[in-house]
Amino acid sequence: MEDINNQSKIGEVYQFEAEAAEENLPPEPSPEPEEEMSLADSVKTLSPTRLVLKRFFRSRLSVIGLAIIIFLFAFCWIGPLFSPYTESTVDNVTDRMNITVSEIVVVDETTGESFSVWKIDRSPMGIDGLASPSAEHWLGTDQYGRDVLTRIMYGGRTSLTLSLMVVILETIIGVVFGGLAGYFGKWVDTLIMRLIDIFSCIPSLPIMLIIGSVLNGAGVDADYQIYFMMAVLILLGWTGVARIVRGQILTLREQEFMVSATARGLSTPRKIFKHLVPNVIPQLIVSMTLGLGSVILTEASLSYMGLGVPLTSASWGGMINDVTTDVSNLANASYAQIWIPSGFCIVLAVLGFNFIGDGLRDAFDPKAKR
Repeated sequence: MEDINNQSKIGEVYQFEAEAAEENLPPEPSPEPEEEMSLADSVKTLSPTRLVLKRFFRSRLSVIGLAIIIFLFAFCWIGPLFSPYTESTVDNVTDRMNITVSEIVVVDETTGESFSVWKIDRSPMGIDGLASPSAEHWLGTDQYGRDVLTRIMYGGRTSLTLSLMVVILETIIGVVFGGLAGYFGKWVDTLIMRLIDIFSCIPSLPIMLIIGSVLNGAGVDADYQIYFMMAVLILLGWTGVARIVRGQILTLREQEFMVSATARGLSTPRKIFKHLVPNVIPQLIVSMTLGLGSVILTEASLSYMGLGVPLTSASWGGMINDVTTDVSNLANASYAQIWIPSGFCIVLAVLGFNFIGDGLRDAFDPKAKR
């Protein structure tokens, strides 16, 4: 019995030591939970600006249009730096013309009195006139011996600058009137919309022809006539922008952020131009881009008719006008080196701005396919 009791005591001692040893063992490392990726980490988020750029550059025509406009601006502003001819050289006509003055005696049949009339004839000297393309003149020269390539560069500066100025100014006017009409509504909206209807009914081209004739009759210098024509373009071109801004603000003025702005006591100009107009910027950018092509065509048409840029300054439309003083010149191969490059630049500029405008319109559209 004693042996059995001793063995049981020894077993209890061993069991006690085993339990003590187990208690002193370091705890087994628990398996680390697998990191769960949140939905925000698994989906790549893009800012609105990056999303618009991604949509824009996805369109091949948009990229082509952007490349065309970048090329034209570099061609017109950087190209003349590498030309040996300055702007005054390619615009000067007087030093390249033969001026002859002749007296014509006119007799009045009713009274029999005679008086003299002096006739002034201007003709090109013919120095390097209509020279063929060469290493010195890459696109040849015009009838006055002026380098055609350099004139196209400076003419592009004139056409693009005037178009940008007209579009920017008419956009500013359209934003102001459209913002007032959309925000205040009631009689303010009615008055501005009737004003827009009146300006929209005015035919721009006949009005410009009439104003050009009046300015010529009044003896206004040709260098200043282009500014009157720009004013007419601006006065007749802001209506489309105003309609766009008004329509957008009519929708936005009832949104929650406008209710919050009113509760904060913000002034009316701040609510219009700080909160409403910035939400219309995408539509304005598209409108301005598409409008640039139209203004370039209008400026070229006015210059072609002699109502735009003065003949002493280079412009794409004016270069075509120089050729078409005689219609037969268009079929003359020597004159083709003048009007074909300038006409091609007009087509490129209009296509480039239209491609960019279409691409921006699709990029800003939230319903477009991604």
